[in-house]
Amino acid sequence: MRTFKSLSEQEILALAISLEEEDARIYADFAEGLRADFPAVAQQFAEIRAEEDGHRHRLLELYRQKFGEHIPLIRRQDVKGFVSRRPVWLVRPLGLTIVRKQAETMELETRRFYETAARRATDAGIRQLLGDLAEEERKHSHLAEALARAPEPREEKAARKRLFVLQVIQPGLAGLMDGSVSTLAPLFAAAVATKDNADTFRVGLAASVGAGISMAFAEALSDDGSLTGRGRPVTRGGVCGLMTALGGLGHSLPYLIPTFTPTNYELVAGLTVTLTSYKLATAIAMVIVLVELFVIAWIRHRFMDTPWSSALVQVIVGGILVFLAGILIGSS
Repeated sequence: MRTFKSLSEQEILALAISLEEEDARIYADFAEGLRADFPAVAQQFAEIRAEEDGHRHRLLELYRQKFGEHIPLIRRQDVKGFVSRRPVWLVRPLGLTIVRKQAETMELETRRFYETAARRATDAGIRQLLGDLAEEERKHSHLAEALARAPEPREEKAARKRLFVLQVIQPGLAGLMDGSVSTLAPLFAAAVATKDNADTFRVGLAASVGAGISMAFAEALSDDGSLTGRGRPVTRGGVCGLMTALGGLGHSLPYLIPTFTPTNYELVAGLTVTLTSYKLATAIAMVIVLVELFVIAWIRHRFMDTPWSSALVQVIVGGILVFLAGILIGSS
C-alpha cells in the first residue's frame, strides 16, 4: 500500500479519476435506491452524480494532455489514509439517514484529497484544476451537510411511514395476532382439563415459545426483502417471533398465581360463589385476552387503515372461535 506523499502528479491524477468514477457510481446507486420512496432526494443525488462525471471528464482531459492515454490503475484502497467505506449502497431498501451521512463523509474526504493534492502539485495546470475541484467539492460538502440536517418533506415522511409499516408493523402484527389467538385453544383447553395453574402455565409457555420460534423462521424465510422492500429477514423474523411469544405469554402469566384455599363468597342471598386460584387466573386471563384483541384491532385501524368496525369484528370473532374450541376440547 502506497503513502499519499509517495505519489507522483501522474498517479495523483489517476487516483483522482478513479475516485470521481467511484463516487459517481455510488451516487447513481443512491439515486436509484431512493427513487421509489424519496424521489426529491434521489433527484439531488442524480444531479451530484452528473457533476462528478463532469469532474472526471475534466481530469481525463488534463491527464491526456500531460501524460498520454495510459492511466495506471490506482484506487483508494491502494493508498494509506482513506477511510474504508461500508457498501451501504447495496442494501435494499436504502435508509435515508444512512445515505445522507455517507454522502457527507464522501464529500468531506474528497474535498480534503483535492486540497492536499493541490498543495503538493508543482505543475500550474494540475494545481489549478485540483484547486478548482476542491472548491466544487466544498460546495458538495455543504449540500451534503444540508441534506443531513434537512427536515423530511411530506412525501419522505409518508415513505418512511410505509417502510415502518412494511418492516416492523406488519411482521409484529402478524406475530401478535398469531400469539394472542392461536395459543388460546391449548391454554384454555389445559385450564379446563386440569384446573391446575402450574400445568396450565407450562402449556401456555410451551405454546408461546414454540409459536414464537415457528413464526420467526416463517417470516424470515418468506422473502429476503430485496424485491418487496420489507427489510432485513433477520429483523422481521425477530420482530414477528418476539411479538408472537409476547402475545401468548400475556394471557399465560395469570396462571402463575399460586394455589390457595378455596374461599366462598355470598354475592346475594342464596347465591354463593367459590373462588379458587384456577378461576381467578382464568378470569384475569380472559380480561387480558380482550385487551390484546382490542390492541390488535387498534393497530389494524391505525396503520392498516382498516375501519374500526371491521377490525373489531374480524379480530374478536376469530378470538371467540378459538377460545370456544379450547373450552370444548378441554371439557370433553
